[in-house]
Amino acid sequence: MNDQRRNGQNEVAAGGRPTLKTIAFMTGLGVTTVSRALKDAPDIGEETKKRVQLVARQVGYRPNRAGVRLRTGKTNVISLVLNTDEQLMGFISDIIYGVSEELASSSYHLILTPYSSRNDPMDPIRYVVETHSADGVIISQTEPNDPRVRYLTEHGFPFATHGRTHTGIEHPWHDFDNHAFAMQAVRALVAKGRRRLALLAPSPKLTYYRHMSDGFAEGIEEQGCAAIPFRDAWVDMPVEQIKAAATALLRRSTPPDGLVSGSGAGAFALVAAIEECGLQLGRDIDIVTKQSTPLVQMFRPQILVVNEDFRLAGRELARAVRASIDGAVPASLQTLAVPDGVEAPRS
Repeated sequence: MNDQRRNGQNEVAAGGRPTLKTIAFMTGLGVTTVSRALKDAPDIGEETKKRVQLVARQVGYRPNRAGVRLRTGKTNVISLVLNTDEQLMGFISDIIYGVSEELASSSYHLILTPYSSRNDPMDPIRYVVETHSADGVIISQTEPNDPRVRYLTEHGFPFATHGRTHTGIEHPWHDFDNHAFAMQAVRALVAKGRRRLALLAPSPKLTYYRHMSDGFAEGIEEQGCAAIPFRDAWVDMPVEQIKAAATALLRRSTPPDGLVSGSGAGAFALVAAIEECGLQLGRDIDIVTKQSTPLVQMFRPQILVVNEDFRLAGRELARAVRASIDGAVPASLQTLAVPDGVEAPRS
């Protein structure tokens, strides 16, 4: 028995942390072959890769990150930078699931880098870049002239954004077509006989505020109905504040009879305001909202919904940042999810 097999056998017997030698012993392959198979090298056969990857999963093999970093200068880590104040239902858990799902078959691991909107959103970005604690980052809640995009581009650090920017910088992104969503929502409300519509939009500081509000305005013009101003609340505010603002809106002398909500959580607050005002959903007023889970229509079957898949967003962002690390052209790493249309209320 050669030294490699003897060492691998000793590791298995001792119950220590599995290494490349462990997998080599169990598969009868060389350490170099095992290493290249785990890296999905093109010169290694598919059957060999599958066998090596199966054994690696079975023994719980994980690369030694410190050793990898010393040898390659890479961490094999992707950092997902998230605002912990976000109240978008399912956003955080679903986007984590999507990113993790995409990275599962790769050598990359996901770490979460949280921050609060009460602090400078540049702080976690600077930390990751200055400490090189990851090979790439994913950021969300993009702004039109997002300083994080400029900083990461200037430092040549791979990244992808959930949402677009107007910086003039070509960069990887995945986005939901909020312009199309708002137009579809207006058409659906008009089809229900609604003529006075109001939009619960995102914060004006975010890029997709412009996309959604422009789509809403174009839908209003196309359908020849009236827009009722609703400037006192945004979807990223606490639901209590949204409810209070919506209650005031519905008690105006000319209230809306149709509402478009940019989030499921916002729709919950709107329903609470509608019922507090003594109105009946589906009879006096209708709502169209985005949703990422079936909870919205489980809450009130009368709500019309447009589905937004945050798990898809996570997968697309993970693919984009990995390709960016490998040097792909940023313009080739931009994807837009177009909504399928408005789902009718459940009976």
